[in-house]
Amino acid sequence: MPAIWIPKRLVEVNLVNTAAESAKSFVRHCELEYEGRIHTAASEILASGCRIVMLTGPSASGKTTTANKIAAALRARGCPSQVVSLDNFYKNLDEYPRLPDGTKDYENITALDLDDIHHCLSELLETGETELPIFDFCTEMRKQETEHLSLPGGICVIEGIHALNPQMVEGLPRDSVYNIYAGLREEYSHKGQRVIPTRDIRLARRMMRDCRFRGHSLEKTIGMWESVCAGEDRFIKVFKSEADLLLDTSFSYEICLLADFVAPLAGSLPDDHPQCEKLNMLAGHFALVDRIPEEMVPENSMLREFLG
Repeated sequence: MPAIWIPKRLVEVNLVNTAAESAKSFVRHCELEYEGRIHTAASEILASGCRIVMLTGPSASGKTTTANKIAAALRARGCPSQVVSLDNFYKNLDEYPRLPDGTKDYENITALDLDDIHHCLSELLETGETELPIFDFCTEMRKQETEHLSLPGGICVIEGIHALNPQMVEGLPRDSVYNIYAGLREEYSHKGQRVIPTRDIRLARRMMRDCRFRGHSLEKTIGMWESVCAGEDRFIKVFKSEADLLLDTSFSYEICLLADFVAPLAGSLPDDHPQCEKLNMLAGHFALVDRIPEEMVPENSMLREFLG
């Protein structure tokens, strides 16, 4: 039976600012809530009797860290578990699908080797072992060597943007697969008006990560965002109804962290820049939020995926 989607919560920024006055307990409460969701997910997976978990979520939803935390929770309960990224299964450069303008369409499911995915998942179910391909993102080619995966009696967590597409598990027994959709469910309002929707939180997460770890400019990240969201609507959110579990990856205190990064960006782009209005609006909305220092974030927090 498909999971029931969790309605988004609309929280007043002033309530968050009040909670931020007791920052240490606020952070701890939010982290414990998220960890509770992880352990609930592990319990549901074990109760289902499945051997394969397919986990997806939109950009900057925290799906990679969430997948690893679920695997760790399963191992803590005595069940061998490992995360496998669908990125391993990209085809070679000359086999990528193309967009109408000739550029590579990385977000199309046909960029992945579906036959190889089916083969590996079938082997895992039958024998508990398989050979995973290794994709080199520098050359955009598969390496000659493979990675041996051995999970006898265990659970493999597969994460990636296409994980809930039914084509991924075609031919597998339905009761052997458990589907999880990870996404933010908390938004923020000011004087009764929504000012920080989940997409803006994810954009702020991505801006911080891209700036700190990927060498991307703010202009590049914001400029790509519209096409990223369009890709999510086409390839990710359409399969939300396939989920057995909908896992909330919101942290109420997070906007207090992001504010320190986003609010000072107001006016950093020229007035005639195509991304100026979006950045100034984003900065203005985050300026409404009181700050919590980054050092208060636990080292094992999911948010470290974006903060470092």
